Amino acid sequence: MEPTPEQSPHHAYPDHWEADVVLRDGGTARIRPITTDDAERLVSFYEQVSDESKYYRFFAPYPRLSDRDVHRFTHHDYVDRVGLAVTIGGEFIGTVRYDRINEQGRPASAPADEAEVAFLVQDAHQGRGVASALLEHIAAVARERGIRRFAAEVLPANTKMIKVFRDAGYTQQRSFEDGSVHLTLDLEPTEKSLAVQRGREQRAEARSVQRLLAPGSVAVIGTGRTPGGVGRTVLRNLLAAGFTGRTYAVNRAFDEGLTTLDGVPAHRSLGEIDERVDLAVIAVPAHRVPEAVADCGEHGVQGLVVLSAGYAERGSAGRELQRELVRQARSYGMRIIGPNAFGIINTAESVRLNASLAPESPARGRIGLFTQSGAIGIALLSGLHRRGAGLSSFISAGNRADVSGNDFLQYSFEDPDTDVALLYLESLGNPRKFTRLARRTAAVKPVVVVKGARHSGTNPPGHAVPVSRIPDATVSALMRQAGVIRVDTVTEMVDAGLLLADQPLPAGPRVAILGNSESLGLLTYDACLAEGLRPRPPIDLTTAASPQDFRDALAEALADGTCDAVIVTAIPWVGENGNAETGDGEVLAAALRGAAAGGPAKPVAVVHVEIGGLAEALAAASSTAAPRTRPTTLAGRPAATPGTTAPGASATTGTPPASPTTDTTATTSTAPTTDTTQPTAATPTPDTPPTTTPTTPGRIPAYPAAERAVRAMAEAVKYAQWRRQAATPGKVPEFLDDTIDEPGTAALIDTLLGPAPDPRGRPLAHDEVRELLGRYGIPVRPTLPAPDAEAAVAAAARLGYPVALKTTAPHLRHRADLGGVRLDLPDEEALRRAYGELTDLLGKPAELLPVVQAMAPRGVDTVVRASIDAAAGAILSFGLAGAPSELLGDTAHRLVPATDRDAAELIRSIKAAPVLFGWRGSAPVDTAALEELLLRLSRLVDDHPEVVSVALEPVVVAPQGITVLGASVRLAPPPPRGDLGPRRLPNY
Repeated sequence: MEPTPEQSPHHAYPDHWEADVVLRDGGTARIRPITTDDAERLVSFYEQVSDESKYYRFFAPYPRLSDRDVHRFTHHDYVDRVGLAVTIGGEFIGTVRYDRINEQGRPASAPADEAEVAFLVQDAHQGRGVASALLEHIAAVARERGIRRFAAEVLPANTKMIKVFRDAGYTQQRSFEDGSVHLTLDLEPTEKSLAVQRGREQRAEARSVQRLLAPGSVAVIGTGRTPGGVGRTVLRNLLAAGFTGRTYAVNRAFDEGLTTLDGVPAHRSLGEIDERVDLAVIAVPAHRVPEAVADCGEHGVQGLVVLSAGYAERGSAGRELQRELVRQARSYGMRIIGPNAFGIINTAESVRLNASLAPESPARGRIGLFTQSGAIGIALLSGLHRRGAGLSSFISAGNRADVSGNDFLQYSFEDPDTDVALLYLESLGNPRKFTRLARRTAAVKPVVVVKGARHSGTNPPGHAVPVSRIPDATVSALMRQAGVIRVDTVTEMVDAGLLLADQPLPAGPRVAILGNSESLGLLTYDACLAEGLRPRPPIDLTTAASPQDFRDALAEALADGTCDAVIVTAIPWVGENGNAETGDGEVLAAALRGAAAGGPAKPVAVVHVEIGGLAEALAAASSTAAPRTRPTTLAGRPAATPGTTAPGASATTGTPPASPTTDTTATTSTAPTTDTTQPTAATPTPDTPPTTTPTTPGRIPAYPAAERAVRAMAEAVKYAQWRRQAATPGKVPEFLDDTIDEPGTAALIDTLLGPAPDPRGRPLAHDEVRELLGRYGIPVRPTLPAPDAEAAVAAAARLGYPVALKTTAPHLRHRADLGGVRLDLPDEEALRRAYGELTDLLGKPAELLPVVQAMAPRGVDTVVRASIDAAAGAILSFGLAGAPSELLGDTAHRLVPATDRDAAELIRSIKAAPVLFGWRGSAPVDTAALEELLLRLSRLVDDHPEVVSVALEPVVVAPQGITVLGASVRLAPPPPRGDLGPRRLPNY
């Protein structure tokens, strides 16, 4: 929409206010500014509003709008007077307007910072969350225009509108004056308003996916008249799965006399169907898709699965077709899976939907699967079927133009039929949102991710997402921080998913190994050590062991309080005739299942070599059982079952277990972890469904190689530890607030950037860096330039001996190995000699840019950085200076804002962490001071998004205290923070 000449020329139409939103019932709508072109739409909208709603809006009977009213409500300056509309199919279903007012309630302009706000929602659309969405967006617009408060007058009988204001989470005041309720809302976002917004987002987006996966009726558009073809295949699969709803075949080429096809009603268009269709599967050529979408939208279809190809995967022309497809579907309030999708599956008994190209619907199970690739989806379905695993739901999103992995996480979070979410992703459309959703979902059920296109440097065709420049290792670290189980291959994803779906979480890293092959046991033992587990010596049952021997040994291992998990290894045993017996897999499986069912709740995995029928028999335990919800105590913590201990406690004493990387029997640790006694699941809240992690073993996963079983178990151990820690999230210590000058820093940044900052930003000079960081309690040791030997001597006299002489030329910076740094110079003579050697060896002073700095206490040199990524947001990084971080990539990362727990984990998660904790007899350094530095830097970049890059190098961590010897800071206009604004779908 473009403004007309009647609108203020100096306030252009704000197209960045346009947004697609998901409403409470899962449908979509568009929010946009109202323009002068909307006069007819406004009149038509008002005519459809009930007299009661009109009365609530105007406090008097108001049957129609006058020409003056229409002019007023469609002419805005987009600063002091703003109107927004919610549209579906191009027509208004709701409006909101604010008018800036002064203290007397009269029309005003800036600097007045209060506005009067009023809403009107069509009665047919009330209860869908329209007003709540409008309030979020009009509040964001008002803040952008310098308005800090909304005032509203509401009739006491208008309880729905009062509730919208009350539930928004903003700080507000209410009073009763002259027969109406006077409300004042402070528009500054609060923790409560943000939580309310995200809670609404979760419920709406989950509902939008649920509508796609559980339709009451499905129409396949493009069903061929003869067998074969995509449409006819989907129709056949729908019928074969036993879909419980109504099915229709649609093709405009059908003969007029054709009434049924494969036993279902056949129609030439949706208009011929005498009921509303919930889901349409579109399988027509790309050039005919717009016609099919329009037919769907005009007849009330709720969602689309577009199997058609020929979109963004075909280049720029196809990309524009794809964008237009999304715009068209959303204009009718519909969400899309695809295009170029493989389809969707829901195995719930009440639905039994297979609207996909998969010829066989998977068994019902507890695993939810999302994939951005049809080929990978086929492989995963086949692999899970071969391993005897069932699914709860499956979405193959193709080009992922609309419904994404984030939407799937929203759905999986509250889906009672899903215990584990598996995702194959090739791009992250909104990494900040993904990590937020993944963290919340992982607190109640495992999330396993394979990330494709890790090293290509580009997004897959058709994926319109922000380009992230962070390395894949950083992405992996951020996923781990959010509790995501990141694996490298789809095989590993299936391996981990099978274990997590049917086995309890381990309470620690101690693993018992038993079996009838000493060699296979030793391979398993070595694999456990390689994965950071703490295996007990393998128990060799010998090749003569019977299934009963396996059962007895497994029961004994499960009852042993010194182990947290069991891995059973099995090879074919030799019969009396000397031949290998490979056909007694069912007998052995029954023995193992019996022992697991009768013992304490600990995970069990089986490694087998060519035992016929064993894997199938182990998988034969019901995959359709109801979720085994862990009982909880009044405090919301898991209750211990008789004969076991509560997860998170020692099996023998009730004391906290050691971390997965530390043996519980060890007495010393070079790099202690921060794990403490915690429940294994987050305490349930209104937005946190109770955990559905199994507490008793069901199906026992079987693996053909020891390494695969051990790797899956190791992932379960690390995830269980994360769950224990996530139950009590960290925080930023309060004492930091007394030593941080946030307002002063903001003023300094404004001064440094100037009134017209360069969009590319600017690096700060040394003194500017010291002043900025000093306001957040981060002192930087001063350096003085030394353009000649005399200046170096004068600088040393000012700083005090001993001193260091360093080059600051980019090619020599931090390169002590090249002779560019001379330390512990005790006097003038040594300094002059070092200066001469430096210039003789490396070049002229003008090239070397030498500086003098007072010596710091000896310690460990580290590097601390913070940077802003366009897609992922602010990232805090830590490593040891020099080769460990630069050559070996031994660097850890956390998202900002970092908590005290994040800071502690950050310095302990690098491979070289033992150096900080007294490795090989050295003195442990002051890690507490280092953690505080990390928290201060995190707070700085979180408070001031203009700080786009900070590097502290080196930071010398001594046994007592730390010293920042070098620092660089770059300022730039703050990048947009979409995660803090009103909820919206990605724009097309």
